[in-house]
Amino acid sequence: MENILITICARGGSKGIPGKNIKDLNGRPVIDYSIQHAVMFAKLHDNVDIALSTDSEEIKKVAESCGLSSEYTRPDFLANDTVGKIDVLDHILSYEEEQRQKKYDILLDLDVSSPMRTIDDLQQAYKIFTQNKEALNIFSVSKPHKNPYFNVVELKEDGFCKLVKQSDSKSRQAAPVVYDMNASFYIYRKAFFDQKLRSAITNKSLLFLMDHICFDIDEPIDFDMMEFLLSANKLDFEI
Repeated sequence: MENILITICARGGSKGIPGKNIKDLNGRPVIDYSIQHAVMFAKLHDNVDIALSTDSEEIKKVAESCGLSSEYTRPDFLANDTVGKIDVLDHILSYEEEQRQKKYDILLDLDVSSPMRTIDDLQQAYKIFTQNKEALNIFSVSKPHKNPYFNVVELKEDGFCKLVKQSDSKSRQAAPVVYDMNASFYIYRKAFFDQKLRSAITNKSLLFLMDHICFDIDEPIDFDMMEFLLSANKLDFEI
């Protein structure tokens, strides 16, 4: 039976939205949505542990009030906005294995700033992932608003623009299918970290397409939109 570690990573000092990870979202701290998803998933599987990675004592206190306590403190060299998420995950994974004296086969990371997921999303993605023994990871995606083969451009060195991906497509519908990574969750095999990979996109990566709206809180307007959708009961699913 596989051992699963669920990680919830919440750095203090958000610049875009101060205190974002513990800001009240429709009556609950943002981090609480991911904590409760982790708890629900753990109830459906054996051998699951939940770990918090944060550099903030305030976030620790809020997380504890939501049911997740932690003795771990993210070190300073992993607590700035230039550090990649994979390095953070690798560190907390090693710490939990040492502290708990056990090895984990799978790591499920729930992104605090992208909580518009369901337990069914997690269950379906986990099933798809575990059925494909070659896959190193799987991550959540959404249908895109733009397509790099049709209406996403970049600047050339001469100052003029070009399509990001060259294509003869005459309509968005005829363009190759692409997806937006919505950052809501990632599931990794331990082999991903053993191979010292540094990008979530590998030649053995799977995707899970959510059939509902999902976006991450990056700017204040994102927070306002999510607050409205939740408070006005505009979602056709429950998070």
